[in-house]
Amino acid sequence: MTSTEHLPSGDVQGALIRPDTSNGLGVMVLTGSSGRVDAERAKRFASLGATSLALRWWGGEDQPPGINLVPLETFVRGVDLLQAEGCDRIAILGTSFGATAALLAAARDPRVDHVIAISPSAVVWQNNGPGQDGSAWPPRSSFTWGGSPLPFVVWDPRVWPPFGTQNPVFRPMYELSLRTFEEDVPAASIPVEQIQAEIILVAGKADALWPSDTAARRIIERLEQHGRSATLVEHPDAGHSPAFPGETQLAAPAERAWGGAPAADRELGAVAWDVIVRRLQSDDRLSV
Repeated sequence: MTSTEHLPSGDVQGALIRPDTSNGLGVMVLTGSSGRVDAERAKRFASLGATSLALRWWGGEDQPPGINLVPLETFVRGVDLLQAEGCDRIAILGTSFGATAALLAAARDPRVDHVIAISPSAVVWQNNGPGQDGSAWPPRSSFTWGGSPLPFVVWDPRVWPPFGTQNPVFRPMYELSLRTFEEDVPAASIPVEQIQAEIILVAGKADALWPSDTAARRIIERLEQHGRSATLVEHPDAGHSPAFPGETQLAAPAERAWGGAPAADRELGAVAWDVIVRRLQSDDRLSV
């Protein structure tokens, strides 16, 4: 059994799910551009004995209304809360823009022991939506640290899907942007070699939103250049939104396509879940 405390305001917002008996593991769950508080996914980890935080990291009270200059300190405060709950091992799981946030936070917070990046990016992208000033233009970084914007790659709109397209495919735009602004990629690349945590990457090769499969391989290449490694779980037919066993499988929103096929997304999610649980079990405290 678990209990849920809703955190509607303050430094840490979202939903905190406590297990009846904690095993000392804390898991922070981050969604991406949907802005959801994914309490369902957090409860899955809580059912295994982990104290779980489904974090609202944008769109909440006193937060940027879009993924626009989001302070990485938001995630540090989430780790603070989990530690205050008695957690002595910390995992951050993020999807899409949330995967970017998870990797960036882990690169700056040595308290993180596991980072799980689902449908990741290898670089920081420009903002998605408005900032605290209500403006989404001109382009700004998605994230800040210590009050300073992180270097980022801007979008090249030349292959932007036509206005009014249902379930538009944005992957070509992201791929073109990486080529057009190639000189910005080194500075905008996530410094994954600074992450002390174990890294698990999950990607579908049929991702239609952005090239998460090639991003995952770039992350691994960068790690290998520094004598590091990561676990990669991928599927040739899965898209941007793999689903763990028993999870509600969400349909792609009208404003963007996710790619893949429902069955393949479930297959990738099932394999990834097995890997995640097995790795989190490495300290012999996670119950299944």
